[in-house]
Amino acid sequence: MAALASSLIRQRREVKDPQANRQIASKRKPCPKSNKSLCQKQILILISKVRLCGSRGRKMEKDQPQLKGIVTRLYCRHGFYLQMLPDGTMEGTKDESSSFLQFNLIPVGLRIVAIQSTKTGLYVAMNSEGYLYTSEHFTPECKFKECVFENYYVTYSSILYRQTQSGRAWYIGINRDGQVMKGNRVKKTKGAAHFLPKLIEGSSDPDRPRHRRSKTLHTLRGKTCLQPQ
Repeated sequence: MAALASSLIRQRREVKDPQANRQIASKRKPCPKSNKSLCQKQILILISKVRLCGSRGRKMEKDQPQLKGIVTRLYCRHGFYLQMLPDGTMEGTKDESSSFLQFNLIPVGLRIVAIQSTKTGLYVAMNSEGYLYTSEHFTPECKFKECVFENYYVTYSSILYRQTQSGRAWYIGINRDGQVMKGNRVKKTKGAAHFLPKLIEGSSDPDRPRHRRSKTLHTLRGKTCLQPQ
């Protein structure tokens, strides 16, 4: 009887005041909207984090070439040092006292380096025809893959360009006359492409006097080995 009476009372209240019932229902509707808003906020937070990480990555990539590299002299197997003159001309020379022999080998990736003259501040680059040129700004054409050959000499090949049909890489090379060669004419197995990076001791600052003593720099399986000359 008590249950029947309470049911009748509830029905009478709903008949007398249907507006209150609507208000209760309307009060319950915002719940899904609030949940949806929370999801949207979480998505916006996630997107902002992704954009932030992306911007940091781009900033690091942009600033990466500005890192201080290892100051070396690149000695070719043909008996010449690579040098970059103030006008941007690159050639081979046997004059060890030249002040244009020193380069920064700057790591810009896994076994990928940028070669920057410590005297001029210009980067060594290779264009789509295989010619070496100097660039004031760091570009993808300034990236070279550094590989250690079987005789422990180091080769530097363009990251962007290679032979279309054979896929053979284009290398930095100096011929027997001391002239810089086109990358597509340099073969990996020839002495023109083989270099010994000779580390200059006490030369982290380009404006400081440098010692005459040098060491040959080798990179093997991600490790750096120094051999006195």
